[in-house]
Amino acid sequence: MDTYTILAIPILISTLWLFTANLSRSSHPHFINKRICLLIAHPDDEAMFFSPTLLALTNPDTGNHVKILCLSNGNADGLGQVRERELIASAKLLGLRSQDDVLVLDSPDFIDGMDTKWNVEKIVDVLGQAFGGQLSKKKDLDADAPTATIDVLVTFDRSGVSSHPNHIALHLGAKAWLSGLMDGKEGWRCPVELHTLTSVSILRKYISFLDASTTMLLGFLAGIRASRRPKNNEGRKQALFVSDMVQWRQGQKAMTSAHKSQMRWFRWGWITFGRYMVVNDLKRQSVG
Repeated sequence: MDTYTILAIPILISTLWLFTANLSRSSHPHFINKRICLLIAHPDDEAMFFSPTLLALTNPDTGNHVKILCLSNGNADGLGQVRERELIASAKLLGLRSQDDVLVLDSPDFIDGMDTKWNVEKIVDVLGQAFGGQLSKKKDLDADAPTATIDVLVTFDRSGVSSHPNHIALHLGAKAWLSGLMDGKEGWRCPVELHTLTSVSILRKYISFLDASTTMLLGFLAGIRASRRPKNNEGRKQALFVSDMVQWRQGQKAMTSAHKSQMRWFRWGWITFGRYMVVNDLKRQSVG
């Protein structure tokens, strides 16, 4: 391999990265002036899995108001209060407006652990209390319209990215809450869009930004297949977020500077090579 080829490789890689990052910004034009909640299970989920999403949606140009609801404080090692503070610091680095936009629960109903199964109905109760499900106060035909205090809910998909049972429970709880919100409201549009983070294979998890092109291609093919179906394909809509190099470093900083208590040796590999530090693809889920 000659010198020019060696010099060209990093240039080509950088160019491809910037191209995919810029191209991805056209895939989510409808996330404008929205009230958005990121639903996570543990402090550091927002940085390790959702930093590209948060950095995109908190951009001031979007006019969005983003909040984080974390159902446990990650107290498995007795560091619950420390991890709460770390989550707030991380959220600010990822663009949230203030610490008031971060809510962390410390409840015996949501104990952090791979061997702990969370009750879906209790998650539904939390979401109902946090974001409502009350009826509209209008005195016309809209009086029975379902309403909520958020427009978009973002969380894990049914595989939980890492197959963590707490992540999977959030998916089930979110869908159950929205199904309950729409119960008896046939003909109305659900007031909250549910978007879930797509789980990928172990190989794709560790190829960083190189997975962006794969995700784009798969999304394009899925869109073609969906367009050929006669029924509503709302659940196939995809939003792709690809961080550029500056945003990638900001996501890393959210881990290394904010979540210091969690920076064990293996997490250095994750924040360096993990695709979720660079690439997030969200799929809109149908509710019913």
